Amino acid sequence: MQSLTKSAFFIAILSILFISCDGNRVYDQYISVGKSWEKNTPLTFKFQQPDSTSKYNLFVNVRNTNEYEFSNLFLIVHMNFPNGNVVSDTLEYEMATPEGEWLGTGMTTKESKLWYKENVRFPYEGMYEVHIQQAMRKINDPQGIQNLHGISEVGFRIEKN
Repeated sequence: MQSLTKSAFFIAILSILFISCDGNRVYDQYISVGKSWEKNTPLTFKFQQPDSTSKYNLFVNVRNTNEYEFSNLFLIVHMNFPNGNVVSDTLEYEMATPEGEWLGTGMTTKESKLWYKENVRFPYEGMYEVHIQQAMRKINDPQGIQNLHGISEVGFRIEKN
């Protein structure tokens, strides 16, 4: 019986190590937005230049709960390069199917890994910054939603291509 317990423990440890190994990850960070994500509060992710000769895929990761009342998500993303250049993108992501089922993984909180850019090189030495802000609005409301509920965390991820 004791050897069975030791074997089960060993298998559990190996499983955790296998699952937690992520050879493609270069950068992966989340920021909690609290109870709501304010429109004028961008989330900032900073990282040092990775290998300038390699290509990378970039992702925005979003964790949402059932409090999120929309089927899509609009974001504005600014990438600031060390040389002063800024690349800005307005992005739209589907968060639910037409039937209303959440996309992503997880039970009570859904996690969605959303493509941002692919085959990116980081040619300049120094610190890069990515600013992500929500840009949601309701139809016929040009002011936008000031406090977006149901998004609990937003992350930024860089993977080796």
